[in-house]
Amino acid sequence: MAALSANGTGRPAGPARVVVDGPEPLVLDVTPGEGLPAGATVIRLPERHGSPGPARFEVVVDGWRFEATVESAARAELRERAARLGGSRMAAARQVIRAQIPGRVVTVAIAVGEAVQAGQRLLSIEAMKMENAVLAPRAGTIERVGVLAGQTIELGDELVVIA
Repeated sequence: MAALSANGTGRPAGPARVVVDGPEPLVLDVTPGEGLPAGATVIRLPERHGSPGPARFEVVVDGWRFEATVESAARAELRERAARLGGSRMAAARQVIRAQIPGRVVTVAIAVGEAVQAGQRLLSIEAMKMENAVLAPRAGTIERVGVLAGQTIELGDELVVIA
């Protein structure tokens, strides 16, 4: 797959990871010097919003169209490792929930030390005569409740901390 390179020159700088999009994405680790099938057409797709991420290509082989994403194997491994580590650390991290709108706290449905599930109602805020629920973004234990029912809050005020 020498024509599918992350550096845009047609020659890979080193081993590359190619992901062919589909219902079950196909992931290939390729090395320099491997070629495309005879008659294959390769078109580089435009970058998504100018992001410097993996290169995207459209490949047509014998009338079959595939979209492929190409990046260096080292970068792909680093990105995957960061995602794995970040996910496990995020679960253990504290999450501060802040007010998305100014208003008045109508109800507080939780207490410090209580276990909550993702999507559970934590409290309600009244703003412009509408009641807005504040839901838990993830499961955890309530570490701190920073507001009381009837209290006026401003945009960005700390409401709840989930550990």
